[in-house]
Amino acid sequence: MELSDRTTNKDPAKPVGAVMVVGGGIGGMQASLDLAESGFFVYLIDNSPTIGGVMSQLDKTFPTNDCAMCIMSPKLVGAGSHRNIRVITHAEVKEITGPPGSFEAAVVRRPRYIRADKCTGCGECAKHCPVTAIDSYNEGMSKRAAVYLRYPQAIPKIFLIDRDACIGCGLCERACLAGAVDYGDREIIEKISIGTVILAPGFEVFAAERRPEFGYGVFPNVMTSLEFERILSATGPHRSHLLRPSDGAIPERIAFIQCVGSRDVKCGNDYCSSVCCMYAVKEAIIAKEHVPFVKPTIFNMDIRAYGKGFDAYYERAKADYDVRFVKSMISKVREKQGTGNLLVTFLNEEGKPSEEEFDLVVLSLGMTTSKSVRDMAARLGVNLNRFGFCETETFTPLATSREGIYVCGAFQSPKDIPETVAQASGAAAAAAEMIASARGTLTTKKEYPPESEVKPEEEARIGVFICHCGINIGGVVNVPAVKEYASTLPNVVHADENLYTCSQDTQEKIKNAVKEHGLNRVIVASCSPRTHEPMFRETIREAGLNKFLFEMANIRDQCSWVHMHRKAEATEKAKLLVRMAVANARLNRSLSETEVPVVRRGLVIGGGVAGMTAALRLAEQGFEVFLVEKEDRLGGNLLNLHYTIEGGDVQAFLRELIDRVSHSSIHLLLNSLVVDFSGVRGNFTTGVMTAPAMVYQKIQHGIAILATGAEEEKPDGYLYGEDVRVLTQLELEDRLYKAGEDAANLKEVVMIQCVGSRNEKHPSCSRTCCATAVKNALKLKKLNPAMNIRILYRDVRTYGFLETYYTQARREGIIFVRYDPEESPEVKKEGETLLLSFEDKILKERMTLKPDLIVLSSASIPRENKELANLLKVPRTAEGFFLEAHMKLRPVDFASDGIYVAGSAHAPKLISESISQAYAAVARACTILSKENLLVGGIVAVVDGERCAACLTCVRVCPYEVPVVNVHGEAEIDIIKCKGCGTCAAECPARAIDLMHFTTGQLEAKVGALVGG
Repeated sequence: MELSDRTTNKDPAKPVGAVMVVGGGIGGMQASLDLAESGFFVYLIDNSPTIGGVMSQLDKTFPTNDCAMCIMSPKLVGAGSHRNIRVITHAEVKEITGPPGSFEAAVVRRPRYIRADKCTGCGECAKHCPVTAIDSYNEGMSKRAAVYLRYPQAIPKIFLIDRDACIGCGLCERACLAGAVDYGDREIIEKISIGTVILAPGFEVFAAERRPEFGYGVFPNVMTSLEFERILSATGPHRSHLLRPSDGAIPERIAFIQCVGSRDVKCGNDYCSSVCCMYAVKEAIIAKEHVPFVKPTIFNMDIRAYGKGFDAYYERAKADYDVRFVKSMISKVREKQGTGNLLVTFLNEEGKPSEEEFDLVVLSLGMTTSKSVRDMAARLGVNLNRFGFCETETFTPLATSREGIYVCGAFQSPKDIPETVAQASGAAAAAAEMIASARGTLTTKKEYPPESEVKPEEEARIGVFICHCGINIGGVVNVPAVKEYASTLPNVVHADENLYTCSQDTQEKIKNAVKEHGLNRVIVASCSPRTHEPMFRETIREAGLNKFLFEMANIRDQCSWVHMHRKAEATEKAKLLVRMAVANARLNRSLSETEVPVVRRGLVIGGGVAGMTAALRLAEQGFEVFLVEKEDRLGGNLLNLHYTIEGGDVQAFLRELIDRVSHSSIHLLLNSLVVDFSGVRGNFTTGVMTAPAMVYQKIQHGIAILATGAEEEKPDGYLYGEDVRVLTQLELEDRLYKAGEDAANLKEVVMIQCVGSRNEKHPSCSRTCCATAVKNALKLKKLNPAMNIRILYRDVRTYGFLETYYTQARREGIIFVRYDPEESPEVKKEGETLLLSFEDKILKERMTLKPDLIVLSSASIPRENKELANLLKVPRTAEGFFLEAHMKLRPVDFASDGIYVAGSAHAPKLISESISQAYAAVARACTILSKENLLVGGIVAVVDGERCAACLTCVRVCPYEVPVVNVHGEAEIDIIKCKGCGTCAAECPARAIDLMHFTTGQLEAKVGALVGG
């Protein structure tokens, strides 16, 4: 076959500037986009006919309840349309040969029987197909034609014939005007030269049939969690109507059974799947929103809400949605004869057998790896752990056993979407580092058509595109009515409605409509501009319009979601929002952006494991770095840690890392503080003061990474600080390391979890405490197997493979006792004797112990960062951790472009997680540092000099200190430095300042449309 120029490496001695990403789920797409934006060509391979992975099947995501497809669509469109990403679906990698940096991959492309170069995605073939087959996308709960598209927004939008179902009647071939049907299609093996590889093949859910006691496959109203997601989804078998399978009735009582296929030694899965607790909470909440009278019950051993914002979500489920949580393991499920209802047998919290009746049972299935993925790993020479996931090491969490091949996402270990996205970016950084010298050798620059001139006096020709968003909008708002109303508004020459306006085919429809109707303004009425505006702006720019001639009306977040039970009023409000958007868009003007050179240098603030890793990885990619640490030595929290739960030597790792940071491209500034900060992405200026001489220096850099870390809070109560026998986990670890022999003499040790966490002051889980307690308890047991150790806990949150150590601890005789926060343990002293009392929920009595040592698992809190946050104008959570731009889409980015976060400054993390996130921040930073120039400006403040009174109001109020009074006695605003926040425009008493794209005239027009019609 004929290969493209990119597939052959002319000089095997030189690295190839291309990366192969295997797996097109959210992780694979993120890695591909980061690499493509950093100067590398990407081959995105997926076994499925389309990219999108399991996330495309989800209805909503936790803890924000965002529409999963809405979040993913920008990634889908971005990956599918990027000129430096080649998407190869319905394919698998057979082998990879050659040395790292100059691999050759053999990729087998299975036949689709529809030619990709001819298929237009019109769907006529499917309409004419007389055959029906089981739709696996809807988990077998609906039918599709033998020729099909996996889901409506699928990328690539190329149909496929299921030859196992096809009868060869030829109707689809005759219906296809493009001549794309090819019954003679054959398997093709393509050889592709690449430098490195990222494995992101994702996961498959546990086979529920392996737990027959739950009745899956026998009782129709027992379903899996993924099936339930499809029922809730707008594109699911019931179009988001909550109906049970047996009779189509609305289920009132729904039971969720946790840990099916996880935390299960019998089936060989002695690990936690990390996501099941939270997706069950989410599904219960969404079910309640669909049908308010639903009564969800979640049967669980522990609720593992360990992620950022997860505990608040869990508490909201209990308080606002009346979701019931029962601590129990289910023994069996049986059907109540003649009703289809299900009887769930379990031990209640009193330890007594109990049985309850439910209308529907949902099995929360764990994550596993598929046989095809395990086979691929064997072919590629990549080692797996005993559970079939990719084997990685604590200090190198992104590297597989084969050099040049990296891993991310659920294949590395079970994880949720934010963790997957961040780790995918991290893998992109790791893959790019090895071939950094080949950056830009295979990529091409995107070229746009000439921009149409739209003069201010020219009559507006507005196109309005109304989105159904499945049923997110269409299930509440009467979209056809809104479309008809929009078509009657002044200057609207075209109005249309779409099932999903964010899909790639609708982007093409918008571009065609711009040309066909001569549109010079475009409005999309759909979801949030926070996630989708950049994509739509890019679409109209590709159609030849200035990107600032675009406007969004948020009729999802601001209308259908908040008024889901008031459909008529929601429809009227949607019309109002569209009317306001039209009034505003009529006054939109073409704005210009200024090209500025990128300072190809990085600044990393914080010298802990995340900061040092980020600095080193930037340096290894060829960029100069300034590493600023306020203390007199590097190390951060690692200075207080000695061993990992896996047995890794933390201090040896730290010494090696510090040694490697002595790099020719890294400028280390100890005893230093950031004292001022200004600029824009690609061109920042930071002032740093270094003690003891208090030397001040200015640093110019293109990006900044904040890695200021966290620390163990000194606890209140429990006699801490009053008795040396009461100490924290970090203090215990230090004692075990320095004087383990003394600890071996202890007879009774009690550990208390959640000290200072999950309360009003610190509502969140500190994530690492359970694993730390288990780690130290096992260490104590090793020193003295006869020692009595009790761990008093609220929920044991040893997620992922940490679960195996929890199992080991129980086997070694470490006793775990649950307590409620209302009945927290009490510590007092009688003479020299420590007394610890707690309520034993099994024995139903108050127990009192005389421990030799009490160990407090204290909260992890951010290091002092308020002043730094104010300087850099980046937000923090209520607890003081840095707040990312978007939990799912941009988990390491700040809303301020060019500034990133890594490590425990973002939220509490394990060492391996901080390392992964540091790599992720580097990948995101390289999307800027790899470019020579960037465009800035557009939405900036402009001064009308004739009206300016030089009152200095703008100078005083600007948070970025941009305005100055020039020699003419007028305020002047540097458009390169202006952030477009609008503070000066709002405060100017003479109304001499306008914020472009949000001018006074536009605001007045919008308000006028609101109140005047």
